[in-house]
Amino acid sequence: MLEAEFKGETIPMILRYADVRVAASNWKTFSSDAPFRVPIPSEEDVRSVRQLPIEVDPPDHREFRRITDPFFARPKDPEVVAAVERITGKLLDDALQCGVVEIVRGFALPLQSRALALLLNVPESEAEEWIGWGTHVFRDGADGEAKGAVLERYIHRRLDEAEARPGDDFFSALAKAGFRGRALTRAEKAGFVNLVFAGGRDTIIQSVAHIFAAFGKQPELLKSLRAQPDGIHRAAEEFFRTGTPLTHIGRVCPHAGDVHGVPVEAGQRVSLCWASANRDAAVFDAPGEIRLDRRPNPHLAFGSGPHTCQGALHARLLVRTLLRLLTARVSAVEILEAEDHIENESAYARRNGYARLSVRLHP
Repeated sequence: MLEAEFKGETIPMILRYADVRVAASNWKTFSSDAPFRVPIPSEEDVRSVRQLPIEVDPPDHREFRRITDPFFARPKDPEVVAAVERITGKLLDDALQCGVVEIVRGFALPLQSRALALLLNVPESEAEEWIGWGTHVFRDGADGEAKGAVLERYIHRRLDEAEARPGDDFFSALAKAGFRGRALTRAEKAGFVNLVFAGGRDTIIQSVAHIFAAFGKQPELLKSLRAQPDGIHRAAEEFFRTGTPLTHIGRVCPHAGDVHGVPVEAGQRVSLCWASANRDAAVFDAPGEIRLDRRPNPHLAFGSGPHTCQGALHARLLVRTLLRLLTARVSAVEILEAEDHIENESAYARRNGYARLSVRLHP
């Protein structure tokens, strides 16, 4: 256990793999029914709605999640798979033609945004507005409260349009959806959309940057994957494990108790630390090494238990497609400039991806 302070709140962090998995499945002891408090630090200052379905417990969680499950199954659709390949291939071809590309904002951000448009079944051109929001809808550049207001205005505008002229897109599905015999409230609809834009943005962006950086620092990784292209699925899982862009997630203890020797009060938060669990030497041999053929690889980069990431299938499609196209079109990645993104907290400083990563791609 480690205790860390976030915005003046001391939060015990559960670090070991086995303990994190147990806690993630025990929603009665470690609850997600905590608006604004599931992310760490909490987000009361940047949004006004409870994110759905992540900030509710079963059985409500299961019923809310079913509403949007069809969209998160779209990565199985051959047309979506082909479109992701087209988008990724075009970005890669442009990068190869230019020679030098900044990965975080010049490659990963447009990839994430345009692929999200596919997931939500909206025109790809819609993504151009999202790209302008930066790598995080709350914590990139401008004041988080101001950025949150921009996102909420966008959400309500799109929901207004969907309610007036419903179609087959994500926003329209929410306009038509019901929950236990009633229509969704506007706050519930906005909560679904808020999570879609806040939850899978910087995580995918940093996963992509992690791959380019790894190939630049360890050229043998790209060579070995090119020699064994059937290993792409395993390689993708290892990049998720070693990158783990989401350090941890919060849970609230409904009752006072003891968490691995640390007393907690009713209503106090604890952290489930995915990043630490994914480097647990009791589970992963040489956890600090990138082993593209690692097997088994029961990582927790997408969480665990009932709240396992709804977008995992989408993230896997993006990363597997990128790896396949990189092995086919790029012989080497040369790092020209790298600026780390650092999470600076009172109890720790974690290097968490890149603020900037410029590379030269060799065809």
